[in-house]
Amino acid sequence: MSDKKKILIVDDSKLIRKGLAGIFEASDSFEVIGEAADGKEALAAIKKLQPDVVTLDVVMPGMDGLTTLKHIMIECPRPTVMLSSLTQDGTETTFDALRYGAVDFISKPSRLEDQSMDDLAEDILKKLDIAEGIDVGVTSYIRTRAGNSSTNEPLEGKCKRLVAMGAAEGGYRALMKIIPNLVPGDAAYLVVLYAEESHVDAFASYLDEHSKVAVKRGQNEEVLQAGSCYISAGSDYMTVHEKGDDLVLHVSPAPFASRKGSIDRLLFSVAEIMAENSVGVVLSGVGIDGSEGMEEVERVQGVTIVQEPKSCLAQEMSKSALTLCSPNYIVSDVDIPTTINEVMDVSF
Repeated sequence: MSDKKKILIVDDSKLIRKGLAGIFEASDSFEVIGEAADGKEALAAIKKLQPDVVTLDVVMPGMDGLTTLKHIMIECPRPTVMLSSLTQDGTETTFDALRYGAVDFISKPSRLEDQSMDDLAEDILKKLDIAEGIDVGVTSYIRTRAGNSSTNEPLEGKCKRLVAMGAAEGGYRALMKIIPNLVPGDAAYLVVLYAEESHVDAFASYLDEHSKVAVKRGQNEEVLQAGSCYISAGSDYMTVHEKGDDLVLHVSPAPFASRKGSIDRLLFSVAEIMAENSVGVVLSGVGIDGSEGMEEVERVQGVTIVQEPKSCLAQEMSKSALTLCSPNYIVSDVDIPTTINEVMDVSF
C-alpha cells in the first residue's frame, strides 16, 4: 500500500494539469489520483476519489474556483490550495479564497517552460505537505469586518505601544483573522510576513479594505502613526528607531534573507525602544525565527503572545518560541485579536 498522499488537480488548462502532474509524480510524497477541468467535475471527483489534498484553479469557466471552494468546504471539506496568477484582477479573489477556507495559494506559472515549472516545484511541494497535514477545521470561513475609508485613517500622536508580529507559512490566514479585528488605539502594529514582495503589497492593500486600522507596506524613514499597521516582507529588515520625538521605521534589504532573521530583528528593536510597552506575537511558520526576539520582549517585561500550535498551519515557529520563553498568552489565531485588544485596553 502506497504511503504517498493523494492529490486531485483542478484546472481548466490541460497544459497546467500536465505540468503539475509532472511535479507531483516526481515527488516521493504525493501521487495524482485524478484531474478535473471545472468545478462540477472537481466536486464529483472529490466525492468519488477522496483525495488528501486538492489544488484548485481560481479562474475557470462555468463554476469558478471561489464557488467550487465554497461547495468543497460545505459538502466534502478537505485541505485545498488555490492556484492563482495573482494578477491585479485576481488578487482580491485569491485572498477571498483564503477567507473561504483555502489553506494557501500557489503562484500560477506564466510560462510552461521546464525552468519555470522547476522553479515552482519546491514551493508547491512544501505548501502541499503543510496543507495535507492540517485539520480541515482550521480552514473554516473567516469573517472580517469591512473597512471604512473614513474610519481607518491613522490617529494623531506618538505611539504609546508597539505590537510586533511575525509569520511565515500559514501566515496569510493567521493575519487575515487578526488584523481586520484590531481596534485603532494608541498603538502601531508592525508585521513581518515571509512571502513574495509583490504578494505582500497586494495583501496589505486587501487588508486595508477589510480592517479598521490603516494597513500599508512599511517604508524606510516613515514616521509611525498610532492606529496603523505596517507590513514588511521577510526579505527586508524592518526595525524601529527614535528620531526626535518620533518613532521611525528603518527598512532595508536583509543581507542574508534565506536565513530567516527578519522577525527577530523587528522584535529586538521594538523591545529596545519600547521595553515594557512592547508586545511580541509569533504566528504560524516553519523555522525558529522570532524565538530569540520573543525572549528579549519577555526580558524587558513586555507582553508576549504565541499562536497555539494546533491552530497553526505550520507549527515550528510557535513551538520554538514556546521552548525559549513563557509567553503571557498562548491562544489560537482567532482569539489573538481579542487578546491584543484587551492588552491595549480597547474594544469595538
